[in-house]
Amino acid sequence: MTNDKLTEDNNIVSNKPLVIVESPTKVKTLEKYLGKDYKIAATVGHIKDLPEKEMGIDIENGFKPEYKVITGKQKIVTSLKKAAEDATDIYLAPDPDREGEAIAWHTAEILKKNGRKFYRVDFHELTKTAVREAIASPRELHQHKYEAQQARRILDRLVGYQISPILWRKVKRGLSAGRVQSVSVRIICERERAIQAFESEEYWSVEVQLEGSSPPPFTAKLAKKDGKKIHIPNENQVRAILKELAEKKAVVEKVAKKTTKRNPQPPFTTSKLQQEAIRKLRFSAKKAMLVAQQLYEGIELESGEPMGLITYMRTDSTRIAQEAAEEAIALIREHFGENYSIEKPRFFKNKKKVQDAHEAIRPTSVFNMPEKIAPYLSPDQLSLYRMIWQRFVASQMQQALIDNNSVSVGIGDYTFTASGSSVKFPGFMACYMSEDDAAEDKEKAKMLPPLSEAMELKIGKYDPKQHFTQPPPRFSEASLVKELEENGIGRPSTYATILTTIREKGYVEFTNGYFRPSELGFIVNDLIVASFPDVFTVDFTAKMEDDLDKVESAEADSLNVLNRFYEPFKKELDLASEGMLSMKGVGFPTELDCPECGKKLHIKVGKNGHFLACSGYPECSFSADYTRDEKGKIQPVKPPEDEATDKVCEKCGSPMVLKRGKYGHFLACSAYPECKNTQSADSGNGGGEKIGMKCPEPGCSGEILQRKSKRGKTFYGCSRFPDCSFAIWDKPADKVCPSCGAKFLVEKSTKKEGTFLACVNKDCGYRE
Repeated sequence: MTNDKLTEDNNIVSNKPLVIVESPTKVKTLEKYLGKDYKIAATVGHIKDLPEKEMGIDIENGFKPEYKVITGKQKIVTSLKKAAEDATDIYLAPDPDREGEAIAWHTAEILKKNGRKFYRVDFHELTKTAVREAIASPRELHQHKYEAQQARRILDRLVGYQISPILWRKVKRGLSAGRVQSVSVRIICERERAIQAFESEEYWSVEVQLEGSSPPPFTAKLAKKDGKKIHIPNENQVRAILKELAEKKAVVEKVAKKTTKRNPQPPFTTSKLQQEAIRKLRFSAKKAMLVAQQLYEGIELESGEPMGLITYMRTDSTRIAQEAAEEAIALIREHFGENYSIEKPRFFKNKKKVQDAHEAIRPTSVFNMPEKIAPYLSPDQLSLYRMIWQRFVASQMQQALIDNNSVSVGIGDYTFTASGSSVKFPGFMACYMSEDDAAEDKEKAKMLPPLSEAMELKIGKYDPKQHFTQPPPRFSEASLVKELEENGIGRPSTYATILTTIREKGYVEFTNGYFRPSELGFIVNDLIVASFPDVFTVDFTAKMEDDLDKVESAEADSLNVLNRFYEPFKKELDLASEGMLSMKGVGFPTELDCPECGKKLHIKVGKNGHFLACSGYPECSFSADYTRDEKGKIQPVKPPEDEATDKVCEKCGSPMVLKRGKYGHFLACSAYPECKNTQSADSGNGGGEKIGMKCPEPGCSGEILQRKSKRGKTFYGCSRFPDCSFAIWDKPADKVCPSCGAKFLVEKSTKKEGTFLACVNKDCGYRE
């Protein structure tokens, strides 16, 4: 293939090839690697998508999608066309996943021209060698991968655009349902109900302090009576046991010593990286992916050239390249010694059905040691890179050898046991230990003295303890990612988005590091599960993910997959449209009686949220707020007293009080009914939640508040309104733009890129 880049006198002409990437961050990296022989441009994520305000799917015509240029992306499309100019060769190099394939496909559609050729390029790592090799050996656009992405997009649109309007009618406007999102909320709701239904049971344990002929003393735990496992339900039984043990001797019955081998874990997949970053680094799943993206796209090191430090960060494969493993082994020999090195690379088997298009997440070169490149990384980048580097290097090191000792001690008819362990040879643990390994070692790291069978031991004191069985734990970010992965819900690239979406929609709360459903989450989940019993299940959703994988590998036809989903979905959709319980009308019945008329109270949802209302309405207009106790039982809440304010009625001069009405809080004159003056609680200096940022308007002393418009949409405005008219839809961040000097950045969010900061100046284009 020739590009005709040069004329006879070696002057570069305008038709040199164009390389199109997804992220603007990569442009600088590629310009360094490819030099002046290529033009580089970026799509800045997706450039085409289904229309925003209509479904955009022709269901009757084989689910044909209607794609449009995304609002606000016309300038980028224009710049891409200008960059292409007379180029005959265009290399499409968005991220090497389904979303990237869709971006490549849509870009080719926009730039299609007679005589122009398109080549798909996969950058699995952004190093000079990898980039040049990828450009030298491009592939064709992957139709099946694109069809898998398109099928997922269609499925999600069919669900969202057909269930959400039902929720608007039956519950309240603004709610949404998602094919994967709703199942994730269901998992959290079912765990919460299991916690509420859990009945704790009492049990006891007994430990004894023992001492051999040489130190250290140790603690043994009661395990058996007459050779059978023992369960102690109450204190009376403990007293009886202690009475039987009195005056009895302690004799060693059995001593077991065993050296076990512990293997290193494979390099990170996306989900394992997220789980470990959450637990070890206290990152969120979203933050872990954002920082990993930065490491992948390129960091300027000592040479001044940006370099991708890790391989592509969206993968569920544990495969690694032979040369990368050999490089790690060479480093291990140099820095840890021959004892820690293995002779040949260690490879790890993937689980069944794992897509193996990418390697596991690893450093692009192990010789970029964390300490060496630390000056060029932010603290977060360094923490995540060090973890990725250590885990990969450890995967190519020797096994650890662990000495495990255990002892059984007989005291009368009872058997007590104790165990301990020590590290005989650290092997890979000299480089890296996972949180699970560290917790296991901490539990077992007890030293036992030299012991032998028939040895009599000195008995110290007995220590009985009362315990209660515990309910299943709520999900943390790490354990929810693990649950989604193990159940086949979503894929590596979607976990962070799922966790973010269910929080932003208000269906779950994230407090003290754990998810729990909000009341709205319970209500919407119960309605969806009741109306769509076959579609929103873990098994059905996991089956759909498998089907999408089969579409990508050409084992299944996308139209058949869509039809198999839509047939049962359409039946349930038609029934739900009429049959779903209306939370605006009837509501969920409860067991509570109305205190005014004796009829049953129902849970309803209004503009101001959920509340209890009498089923005898309109004859009885009783209503009340409610909460749920730890067992999920509804507890009515008495309405709060009017709250005094420092405001004065402009009509009669009486104090204004804060009241709560059907549509939220408002200010009313305390002289009512003589004076009926009211005003919005948002007026003046009040009404809004502080976000910790001063107003950016010159000379203004106000603070930025999060507020609601008349139509319920969130916006951000100055607390000194109407004296200061500053207002903006996007959440502002108190950070000066490093590119153009704008006084603040704003928070943006896309499905592909998650949440990021962008310059408020549209002509600047800075993002982070």
